[in-house]
Amino acid sequence: MANILVVDDELGIRDLLCEILNDEGHSVDVAENAAQARAARLVQCPDLVLLDIWMPDTDGVTLLKEWSGAGLLTMPVIMMSGHATIDTAVEATRIGAMAFLEKPITLQKLLKAVEQGLTRNSMRKLMAATAAAPAVRTEVVLRSGDSNVAPIDVADQVPQASRSFMLDKPLREGRDEYEKAYFEFHLAKENGSMTRVSEKTGLERTHLYRKLKQLGVDLSRGKRG
Repeated sequence: MANILVVDDELGIRDLLCEILNDEGHSVDVAENAAQARAARLVQCPDLVLLDIWMPDTDGVTLLKEWSGAGLLTMPVIMMSGHATIDTAVEATRIGAMAFLEKPITLQKLLKAVEQGLTRNSMRKLMAATAAAPAVRTEVVLRSGDSNVAPIDVADQVPQASRSFMLDKPLREGRDEYEKAYFEFHLAKENGSMTRVSEKTGLERTHLYRKLKQLGVDLSRGKRG
């Protein structure tokens, strides 16, 4: 399951995309203008954004350029429009959009673009986690006042099977595998503290518990006696 933000000033488009993506198992937030989109982006960074180009206050290309300039374009963005020119689509791609969908959007093209975007985002997160792994492995935890206790490698608290990823498998299965390893890693790092994991991952505690249950994460793994 991914968190997707739909930005479009047309209520019918928002409702339709929300219904389709919910049926696919995703969590969907909606925004009807750039101001709401900015707020949604700051509250919780989505895994993917579907962004309309023509909106009354600030157009989608301008918002895309704003996010890019501020270093906030950390998620795939798919542009949507029923009136955009080729030049507009090219400009959006140059700024950082990963795809352009022409309205009316067919179900097949929508789902294909979303799948490609989420795959790209999962790979980006995986590469970032891999790059950070050596630094994590140098951390040690000692009991207070006991200099004879051997260092504990945080990475060793995460099951080995969850640290290897098979890319030759369906997207949903691969994404769930990554997310399970991601949360197991943070549970181990934070010694099983749901409060700290919630703060670290940016998920509200109720949503976090539901996510961990859905992924089959063993909450006892993160706690050391």
